[in-house]
Amino acid sequence: MNGWWDYLEERTRREVDADVLRDRRMSAVRSVWEALRPLGLGLHEAERVVHSRYEAHGDQVQRTPPDPLDTPSLAARAAALPGGVAAVEALWDGDTVHDWFVLLVAVLDAPEGEGHLATVHHRPDGSPPGVAAAVVGQALASHLGVPFHFASPNVPDDDAPRWRSAQRPAEGP
Repeated sequence: MNGWWDYLEERTRREVDADVLRDRRMSAVRSVWEALRPLGLGLHEAERVVHSRYEAHGDQVQRTPPDPLDTPSLAARAAALPGGVAAVEALWDGDTVHDWFVLLVAVLDAPEGEGHLATVHHRPDGSPPGVAAAVVGQALASHLGVPFHFASPNVPDDDAPRWRSAQRPAEGP
């Protein structure tokens, strides 16, 4: 067991375990980090504390199923967003627990913004997340009749250029 766990108040421990059992990882991490940050705990260590609670609870955790990656399900999610879809975009993200993963988002035209469609993690029986996201993202974009953008499909890069920034002309002098 991680030594930081012993520094948490009993109430916080109960809250963290309740979040873990409902597979609410980020809420659990936030609770640990906020409680122990004054003692010098960093965010990555808070993630490790929560990961150890997942291991401790094992099969009791009500795991959230992975996002569907089929075109009809993703199209339904896109249709439920406010405004029209201008493009489908894939972007890298990551953390110390999941490693690198890809977010599929619908870039919205009005109101301007974006809507989350799916998170593509490493899957034991599937393609790497970049490959899987490129395949499903392109299929969805074709289905919706919009462009697909994935600036770095082969190499994780969370600073890769975004679709909207590539569409705007460069600022003048």
